Amino acid sequence: MGTSVAMIDKHYTTLNKEDKQRWPSTLTTTGYSMTELVAQMGEDNSSVLAQRIPVIRYTQAGDKGYFNDAGYPTGSGWDEVLFPQIGDLHAFALEIRGDSMEPIYRDGDTIIVSPGADIRRGDRVVVRTRDGEIMAKELTRQRALKVELVSLNEELPDRTLDIGEIDWISRIVWTSQ
Repeated sequence: MGTSVAMIDKHYTTLNKEDKQRWPSTLTTTGYSMTELVAQMGEDNSSVLAQRIPVIRYTQAGDKGYFNDAGYPTGSGWDEVLFPQIGDLHAFALEIRGDSMEPIYRDGDTIIVSPGADIRRGDRVVVRTRDGEIMAKELTRQRALKVELVSLNEELPDRTLDIGEIDWISRIVWTSQ
């Protein structure tokens, strides 16, 4: 393969305003997609090092029948992506459509969402309301009765939701651009 994963981790992305290190979204350093990189791990290690993650269209995520009450994908027949093992069997991918999350996420991007990941201030999250609205925002504050979210797109309003309005909230752990 030529370039080690350790080398990849030292690159910065252009949209990371805090200049924190993170995995390059397109893996341009190696020229591989995430699926191709996982395939390079070999057949013998695929069950330990990789997992198949269902891919759901962002526009479908708000529809009934795609998630159970805990926010886990339900059903079968999904497209899947091979992804490094993240320790969450309920992780799923969302295909972004439209420009409501620009400049952070653009039309055609895929985000990996982990319902099992801890959520803290500053994390980018996907929230589904009880009304079926899906939104990707940054968590600014989580109190006993309210959740405060900042829009990724400056043209859209920030949101404060009552806990009772939220069906589920999960952390975005990776993006492919």
